[in-house]
Amino acid sequence: MILVWICIVVYSISLILILFYAFAQLNLLFNYIKAQKLVDDSPQLDLTNPEEVPYVTIQLPVFNEAYVMERLLDNIVLIDYPRGKLEIQVLDDSTDETVETTAAHVQRLAATGIDIVHITRTDRSGYKAGALKEGLEITKGELIAIFDADFLPEADWLYKTIPYFKDPEIGVVQTRWAHLNRDYSILTQIQAFALDAHFTLEQVGRNSKGHFINFNGTAGVWRKETIYDAGNWEGDTLTEDLDLSYRAQLKKWKFKYLEDVTTPAELPIIISAARSQQFRWNKGGAENFRKMFRRVISSEMSIKSKMHGILHLLNSTMFLNVLIVGVLSIPMLYIKNEYGHLREYFIVMSFFVISTLIFFICYWYMYKKTYGGGFKNFISYIGMFFTFFSIAMGFSFHNSIAVLEGHVGKRSEFVRTPKFNLKAVGGNWKTNKYILKKVSPHVIVEGILMLYFAFGMYSAFIVGSEPDFGLFPFHLMLFIGFGFVFIRSITDKQ
Repeated sequence: MILVWICIVVYSISLILILFYAFAQLNLLFNYIKAQKLVDDSPQLDLTNPEEVPYVTIQLPVFNEAYVMERLLDNIVLIDYPRGKLEIQVLDDSTDETVETTAAHVQRLAATGIDIVHITRTDRSGYKAGALKEGLEITKGELIAIFDADFLPEADWLYKTIPYFKDPEIGVVQTRWAHLNRDYSILTQIQAFALDAHFTLEQVGRNSKGHFINFNGTAGVWRKETIYDAGNWEGDTLTEDLDLSYRAQLKKWKFKYLEDVTTPAELPIIISAARSQQFRWNKGGAENFRKMFRRVISSEMSIKSKMHGILHLLNSTMFLNVLIVGVLSIPMLYIKNEYGHLREYFIVMSFFVISTLIFFICYWYMYKKTYGGGFKNFISYIGMFFTFFSIAMGFSFHNSIAVLEGHVGKRSEFVRTPKFNLKAVGGNWKTNKYILKKVSPHVIVEGILMLYFAFGMYSAFIVGSEPDFGLFPFHLMLFIGFGFVFIRSITDKQ
């Protein structure tokens, strides 16, 4: 009986935390809707007046980017901005032949009169944060724009972002990510689906009310003074962008989020690449919770901003709660049918399906912003929503390991996400030399969980005197999700 009660308590706590997070998302939706009615009257620099044009440095932190380096450099020099007020730093930590090819490419561009420099380091201490910090020491610009290797800003990008720095309290301007390969596969579609919600609902919902938001590591501009005032880049977490963002906002710097300015980038097209990216993001989130929790709680921010900040830092921990609810749902199915006196408890627990309903509503609003409303799009949305939820749950074990490592303080190497640029390789991603050939040991557990949730579906038929299909859809989604992750993790190596 003790085990039964432990199961019930842990299951209930996880459901409550998920519901609490869902209500926070609903609040962000209300904020988002209100923000659409606001007129942006922010003061802006007049970039036609030479006296108001600030010096800008573009930093390109790169590491072994053989497939996208040429595309990146050729695109970045098309940025339109007064040449006497713009420099480009290629912060190259590469360890392969791209060091030489990039150096040669930079020399060719510099020969045309472009102020571009190629900066290498003798070691990769601090990884991306270390490269940005070292480059910052010799920047000419008072404003620092940062782009990862797979981002392709449009020519007028600086003219759309730099004017907002007229307000001396603005420390960061962040733009929305767009997706070069959204429709490549189911995997890229569900990644785009999740990122679109983050870059609309969450970023606008938080920023419009002055809550904590984050610089997304790329496609944004920092005021150099802000970076130094916040303590500079630090490499003690895997998400240095989230870390510096919170430290800057705790120093009272304001962030400006531009939903209408998009910066296209490439989504990971194979599951091993998505896994490494997800692991880094989720572990980094947990690391930043450990680092920032006390600072946020003791800050002068409003109670509501503190609550949203803590939930923001705990975003990745929701995967752990989802995994706990999923794993315990099968024993709970048997407990429900074995202990009749707990009937009222299970009636109350059925209320927690409202979490899914809230997420469904929030994501529909974001989906409608991108694709439009109407019955046909709504039907497409239903399929995409449940596909996304299933695959997200399929990642829950892998991401929970990342979260637990982050919370206990286990350090790990910064693992870059391989880029592909399929046009450059004739569409054959299998030739990419940066793909991890070794299958993660997590995949074995994911295969076992796939079978476990197949047993959960079977249990619906045998658990009591009559079939109990209450959890059948949930177990079906878990089976599909873990099955997708398991099978793709094996076949993507072929």
